[in-house]
Amino acid sequence: MSAPIKETSDAPVRRPVAKTPARAGDERGEGVVLNVFSHGFLALWALLIILPLLWLVLSSFKTDAQIGGSAFGWPQNWSLDVFSRAWDKGIGDYFLNTVIVLVFSVPLTMLFGSMAAYVLARYEFWGNRFLYYFFVAGAMFPVFLALVPLFFMVKRLDMLNTYQGLILVYVAYSMPFTVFFMHAFFRTLPTAVFEAAILDGASHSRTFFQVMLPMAKPGLLSVGIFNTLGQWNQFILPTVLMQPQSGDDPERYVLTQGLIQLQQQQGYASDLPVLFAGVTIAMIPMLVVYLSFQRQVQAGLTSATLK
Repeated sequence: MSAPIKETSDAPVRRPVAKTPARAGDERGEGVVLNVFSHGFLALWALLIILPLLWLVLSSFKTDAQIGGSAFGWPQNWSLDVFSRAWDKGIGDYFLNTVIVLVFSVPLTMLFGSMAAYVLARYEFWGNRFLYYFFVAGAMFPVFLALVPLFFMVKRLDMLNTYQGLILVYVAYSMPFTVFFMHAFFRTLPTAVFEAAILDGASHSRTFFQVMLPMAKPGLLSVGIFNTLGQWNQFILPTVLMQPQSGDDPERYVLTQGLIQLQQQQGYASDLPVLFAGVTIAMIPMLVVYLSFQRQVQAGLTSATLK
């Protein structure tokens, strides 16, 4: 009996080729160069951010003569009196007005934005895509083009120079980005949990508030920080909508307006340390908020990609 004939293939057999020491060394060298370049770029970027902030804070402790003589010199007097003077010149009132507006505008933005994003992400209905792209288009629409009709609309509602008028405008202004961000986040949440809640008899509102919204906490925290920063630093909207309409109408300037008013009030008798102190007071709360929730913001931005 003849032995069975083994089938052979004409295709060449590919065998793993071991890396030569020289090739492995070249890859390690490229990795070291890339690592050094990336760390050097990050260090340069950090210096470009930290040095101006440090110069601003240090200038608050100087006098006009020291700032004029050597703008980059070290302060000779570390008194906090300049901060109290800045607070008494109106920064305290501007700070309070800004806090009042944001206490209402940020939660309302998060509530309405997350509700709209949840419906667009979880429910299929006619016009779903149109509404979603309508919100996305709102994020790309320059606010400068809407200032004139916005002014007359708020004036017709008799809400010029009022907290509620600015709050409503802030909410509308921040809705597109909030819907865009939370829509992507809600779509990454597991559908099985949503279906289980519906099968257990939970209503749509209960499913949203007690099941889906707690699961979206990282995304809510991230977009909440961005909305807080954006509304805190907003200038053009309060400048148009928060101007006194008569002599009896009180001034309700927010911080961005107040800093400009503080500079204009000085006239020729400049008091640059007070102005620097006012900017420092306006800057510190946002630095504290961001540094306190830095890990949560990073987790919220990356969780949608990792799920």
